[in-house]
Amino acid sequence: MKLASTAIGYPYIGGNREWKRCVESFWKDEKSEEAFIFEMKTIRLNHLKHQQSLGLDILTVGDFTFYDRMLDLATMFGLIPKRYKWTGEKVNLRTYYSMARGVDDVVASEMTKWFNTNYHYIVPEYEDQPLRLTQNYLLDYFLEAKFELGLITKPTIIGPYTFVQLSKGYDSISKASFILRLLPLYVQVLQQLVDAGAQWIQVEEPALVLSLAPEDIKLVQQIYKQLAEEVPAAKLMLQTYFEGLSAYEELIQLPVAGVGLDFIHGADQNMASLRKYGFPQDKVLGIGIINGRDIWRASLAEKAMMTKAILSLSGVQEAWVQSSCSLQHVPVTTKSEKTLDKTLLNALSFADEKVIELTHITSFVSDENWSGSKSVSQSIVAIQALEQHEARKNPRVKELLSQVRQEHFTRPMPFKERQPIQQEALQLPEFPTTTIGSFPQSEQVKRTRTAWRRSEITDTEYAEFLKSETARWIQIQEEIGLDVLVHGEFERTDMVEYFGEKLKGFAFTEKAWVVSYGSRCVKPPIIYGDVEWTSPMTVKEVAEAQELTSKYVKGMLTGPVTILNWSFVRDDLSREQVANQIALALKEEIQALESAGIAIIQVDEPALREGLPLRKEDWNEYLSWAVNAFKLATSSVRNETQIHTHMCYCEFNNFIEPIRALDADVISIETSRSHGELIQSLKQNPYELGIGLGVYDIHSPRIPSVEEIDTILKDSLEIISKEQFWVNPDCGLKTRNENETIASLKNMVTAARKLRQQQQQTVS
Repeated sequence: MKLASTAIGYPYIGGNREWKRCVESFWKDEKSEEAFIFEMKTIRLNHLKHQQSLGLDILTVGDFTFYDRMLDLATMFGLIPKRYKWTGEKVNLRTYYSMARGVDDVVASEMTKWFNTNYHYIVPEYEDQPLRLTQNYLLDYFLEAKFELGLITKPTIIGPYTFVQLSKGYDSISKASFILRLLPLYVQVLQQLVDAGAQWIQVEEPALVLSLAPEDIKLVQQIYKQLAEEVPAAKLMLQTYFEGLSAYEELIQLPVAGVGLDFIHGADQNMASLRKYGFPQDKVLGIGIINGRDIWRASLAEKAMMTKAILSLSGVQEAWVQSSCSLQHVPVTTKSEKTLDKTLLNALSFADEKVIELTHITSFVSDENWSGSKSVSQSIVAIQALEQHEARKNPRVKELLSQVRQEHFTRPMPFKERQPIQQEALQLPEFPTTTIGSFPQSEQVKRTRTAWRRSEITDTEYAEFLKSETARWIQIQEEIGLDVLVHGEFERTDMVEYFGEKLKGFAFTEKAWVVSYGSRCVKPPIIYGDVEWTSPMTVKEVAEAQELTSKYVKGMLTGPVTILNWSFVRDDLSREQVANQIALALKEEIQALESAGIAIIQVDEPALREGLPLRKEDWNEYLSWAVNAFKLATSSVRNETQIHTHMCYCEFNNFIEPIRALDADVISIETSRSHGELIQSLKQNPYELGIGLGVYDIHSPRIPSVEEIDTILKDSLEIISKEQFWVNPDCGLKTRNENETIASLKNMVTAARKLRQQQQQTVS
C-alpha cells in the first residue's frame, strides 16, 4: 500500500493577510506593477516552502490567485466580455481587475457564491467570442516551483465541466459550441504541463456532486474521453468535494488516473457507493478525510480507523490522504491566537494544523508503531475537554428552547392585512429610498476603533466619536434626501462578529482570517457554547440616531441563519438547534428595539441561500428550519412594525418561494451585477411583498449615472407594483469611500424622485 498526504488547496492570503495588503496597495497605486508581481511570487513560493516544512508529501500549485480562480481561467482562455474592449493580446492586470471590480463606465462581471460556501467567485461570461490560450499561468507556477525550489508539484485547475456549468451566456444550443471551443484549450494546458514534467495534474470538478441528468453524465464522459485521447500521458486526479459523487457507477470509470472523494460532507453517499460498486483498481483514490470547511480538531484515531475502512473497502494499492476540499475556507494557523480560552484553542485546527493532521493520519495508517502516535491520544483529550465546557451547559437557553411553540413562528396578521396598517403608520412616499445599513468605514473610524480596543482612548471618548460620526451621517442622509435612514454601523467591524461579541456562546480570534471575495477578508466567529442574549446590543446607537431626525431610522440586525452560516459552528449540536438559539437571542433584541420606539427593523439574511444542500432534492429540510429560525426571531413584533431583510449576490431565480416564506414586509435584493436577470424571473414568478431591487453595484468604485439607475427602476416597475417598490443600493456601503457613496446615493435619490414625479403626472 502506497500512501501520500496532500491538500486540495491552501489559503493564499497568508497568516498576516500579506496577500490582501499587497493587492490593495497595488490598487491604490502605492506599488508598481513590477513590485506587485514580484511580491506575489514571493508569497506563492513562501507558501510552498511552508507546506513542505509541515511534512506534506504532494504540494499544489494553481491554488493561488490574483483575485479569483474562475476569473483566472476566464482570462487565460480569452473569455472576456466585449464591454472591456480587449483586443486579443496577453490579458494585462488592468483588464483583469476591471472584470473583477468594474472601471469607469464599465460594470464588473457578476459575482456569486462558490457552491454553498461564503466565498464569492467571478462568473465567466460567454458571448460567442473566439477563445484562445492567452497565457498558461499554471505552467508558469509549475516551472517557478520546479526551478526555484526544486519541487515537482501538483498543478490544479478547475475542470471543464464545472467551469462551463458556472459560466453564463449560453443556451442549450450554444453550450455545445462553448465546450467545443474550450476543450482544445484544456488540452493545450495539460499537454504543456506534461511536457514540463508534471507527474500529476489535479482537475477540480465539484459540479459532479450536483444532481446530474443523463445528458450531463454523457457530456462529462465525452469531455474526459477527449482529454484522455488528446493528452494520453497526463495523469489526472479528478477531485470532487462538498458532497458525494453523483452517478458514481458511471463516473468512477472515467479515463483518469485517480478520483478524489469527500468523506466528510459526502461520507454517507460515497461510502455507500464504495460498498455497492467498489473502486477501480487501476486508479489512485483521494480520501478527503480532514474537513476543509470547519475549524475543529480531528480525532486522529477515528480518522485513521475510517481511512483504513475506506482502503479496505476500495482495495486500492495507492491512495492520497487529503483534505475534503481546499483549505482556503479556513484560517491559516492557530499559532497566531494568544487570547482564546485554552480548552477551546486546544480543540481547534486551522489550515496548518489540518496539514499536520493529514501527515499524522498518513503515518499512523502506514505504521501503527509510528513514533508520533502520542498525538492521537492528545486529540481525543482535547475534544472531550471541549465537550464538557461549562459554556455548553446554559440552563436559561435550554429553558427558552423548551418554551417554543408553533405560534411563535407566525406573524399575528398576514402581509396583505398588515401592509395598509404600516402604510398608515409610517406615511412614506411612493418609491421610498433607503440604504442597506452600513456607511464607509473611513481610516479615521478604523483608527479610532483600534485605539479603543487597545485602551489608548477611554470608553467615553470612543462613544462620543461614534455619536459624532453618526450625527454627521444622519445630516448627510437628510441632505441627500433619503426617506428612511440608518445610523451607519460605525461601531461594527463585521455584521456577524459584532453580534457575536455581545452574545454568550461565541469566541473571537485575532488573526483567523478567510477570504470572502476579492481582497475582502472576514474573521468568522466561533460558536462553541450555548447562545444567549444578556442585554441590548444595538438599541443605544439606533435610538440616539433616531433622536437626531424626524425621519425613520432603521434598526439593523443580522439574521439567525446568516450568523450561523458565517460562523464556525460547534459540531455537537445540529445546525437547526444552534439557529434556534440565535433566533431566540435576536427575538429579545427586536423586542428591545420596539420598546425604544424603532418602527422599522431590518434583519439581514444574505447567507440564507448559501446554507442550501447542493442537491435540490435535499433543500426542503434545510429551508424548513432556516425559514422558521428567521420567523422565530421576527414574528413577535406588532403589526405596525415593519420588518425588512436583505440578501445579496446569489442566484435567486429558483429561490423566490423561500424568500416569500420569510414573510418579511420588505426585502432588498441585488440586481445590478446580474444585469436584470431577477427582473425576468419575477415576471414568471411574481412576488407580492415589499421589495427593493438593488439599483447599483456597491462592490465597484464606479458611480452610477441617474440615467442608468432610472433604466433599472423603469424595468423593475414593469413587474413590481408601486405599492411594493423600494429603492436602494445592492448592499452595505462600508467598503466604499465617502465621495463615491454620496455621489451614488444622490443619483439614486434623483432617479427615484424622477420616477415619483412621472407617476404623479401619469395619474393626474
